[in-house]
Amino acid sequence: MTLSELEDQVAKLPPEQFDQFRRWFHEFENRIWDHEIELDVASGKMDDLAEEAIAAHGVKLTKPL
Repeated sequence: MTLSELEDQVAKLPPEQFDQFRRWFHEFENRIWDHEIELDVASGKMDDLAEEAIAAHGVKLTKPL
């Protein structure tokens, strides 16, 4: 199936099925994002950002959420 064919099929979904597809796709996208973050953390790509955040918190530059 091509992207164009997939787009056509999604555009033809009834509203209820489109909502189900949208929720599924959102979760699918989140799983991909989470996996990418895990790989970045494991490879050390996030170390500098983490150190910066910890240092900022240490000198009270952060706020509670």
